[in-house]
Amino acid sequence: MDLNAPHSMGTTIIGVTYDGGVVLGADSRTSTGMYVANRASDKITQLTDNVYICRSGSAADSQIVSDYVRYFLHQHTIQLGQPATVKVAANLVRLLSYNNKNMLQTGIIVGGWDKYEGGKIYGIPLGGTILEQPFAIGGSGSSYLYGFFDQAWKEGMSKDEAEQLVVKAVSLAIARDGASGGVVRTVIINSDGVTRNFYPSDKLQLWHEELEPQNSLLDILSAASPEPMNI
Repeated sequence: MDLNAPHSMGTTIIGVTYDGGVVLGADSRTSTGMYVANRASDKITQLTDNVYICRSGSAADSQIVSDYVRYFLHQHTIQLGQPATVKVAANLVRLLSYNNKNMLQTGIIVGGWDKYEGGKIYGIPLGGTILEQPFAIGGSGSSYLYGFFDQAWKEGMSKDEAEQLVVKAVSLAIARDGASGGVVRTVIINSDGVTRNFYPSDKLQLWHEELEPQNSLLDILSAASPEPMNI
């Protein structure tokens, strides 16, 4: 076990738009190879009062990108005298990710709300491409969620429907993906402001392989008394 290996977010991150805003969600496991370095990390980072990002990939890379973008947006807000839009924040992330794509290993989802365009989600995967999407998923756990989102996502969801979808999706990825785990954190951003929610692991939905076996053959065999051998 290499404890000096780079910290990886080994992650499930999700951003979903709904009728009036966005919901961001993430698990909380940070790993160093096979070792869980932090089981309760916060992968949803504030950039401004109205824009947050979900971080995946290298923990160090995603943190430095968010720190730079937060600094630039602070200067931008002072110069303009009003909050930056979600599009401006996402394009700053895209600029840093693309110009340093040979050195960075991070995938980011930018989500927020502004008075011009409402709730917006932008996916910026490895390499610095930018994609505006109604929903975005990223990290190692996203492999298990594409079909689920194709079936479950729909336009015009309410805030509660969107948050329940995000929590359900992250819990599904945690069940299937060994690099995702811990608790589920969500951030809801709309015209009223920002709401953070926390879902501990014992409150998450259990999936098939996590349920207690019922009438298992192993239970029947262990309960039965052994019969004496006849020679």
